[in-house]
Amino acid sequence: MKVLVTGVAGFLGMHCAKRLLARGDRVVGVDNLSPYYAVKLKQDRLSQLKGEKGFSFRKADIAEKPALEKLFRSERPDAVLHLAAQPGVRHSLVDPAAYIRANLVGFANILECCRARPPRHLVYASSSSVYGANAKLPWSERDNVDHPVSLYAATKKADELMAHVYSHLFGLRTTGLRYFTVYGPWGRPDMSPVLFAQAILRGKPIEVFNKGDMQRDFTYVEDAVRATLAVLDQPGRYAVYNVGNHSPVSLLDYIHTLERALGKKAKLKMRPMQPGDVKATYADTKALHKAVGFRPSTPLQAGLERFAAWFKEYYRFK
Repeated sequence: MKVLVTGVAGFLGMHCAKRLLARGDRVVGVDNLSPYYAVKLKQDRLSQLKGEKGFSFRKADIAEKPALEKLFRSERPDAVLHLAAQPGVRHSLVDPAAYIRANLVGFANILECCRARPPRHLVYASSSSVYGANAKLPWSERDNVDHPVSLYAATKKADELMAHVYSHLFGLRTTGLRYFTVYGPWGRPDMSPVLFAQAILRGKPIEVFNKGDMQRDFTYVEDAVRATLAVLDQPGRYAVYNVGNHSPVSLLDYIHTLERALGKKAKLKMRPMQPGDVKATYADTKALHKAVGFRPSTPLQAGLERFAAWFKEYYRFK
């Protein structure tokens, strides 16, 4: 199977592409190598894929429709795994145009290209952020998600709605995956594992928002990859699933677990809640299990130990 993976130089994109190649699929990777964070990290992720049998890379921006159309015409992918996006809740407060361009215009272009040359399945990244400040826990795909609290979340909800329209009108097989706090080796530098690990190992304080009274449903990257490919292999008309660990962890417990993995205590600086953030995330994963039989298998301690080993080696901490 030939799979077009957008955002292939990203955290989840690289891991998914690597697993696809390992099982014998061909991967056409697309990425614009945005400077939102260090391009070197993206290039280093790509180095994990280049030279692998069945892998090819195209530098392209999904918001540029002519280039994307040309790519679809030449490659004719059997399936599309759309992971390219402008990520980050807090950054959407300072650069909203980047989210409109990548997450709305870019996704509309993906849908139009798939409409013109339908793949057997389009799987795309949504986000747990769509649940906003929903107080009912755990969060279920059946819950109302009409009240996002960040522009990032609003763009992801819009993507789900656009996918529904294309499934309804044109028969396009689409599945959205609402990922819950994915972490692990090769993670983004703007996410808490890298930010916290750098601060801990450099002896600097960690900013702990809402004074630590927060919970997150942490999902190890390899579990997220297994769920993603299981869904990719079973196309349906239209669906949206949570991808999480179904086991929320308090922020302070998470920090203590990371301390143990790194072998050093953290200095904490308590801060108020940030705009656009939510107090707790908790995934109801029954629908995903029923659809593809997926259950997460990586405890937080094991996942953070693997992350810490990679982090120390990549960032050259002894």
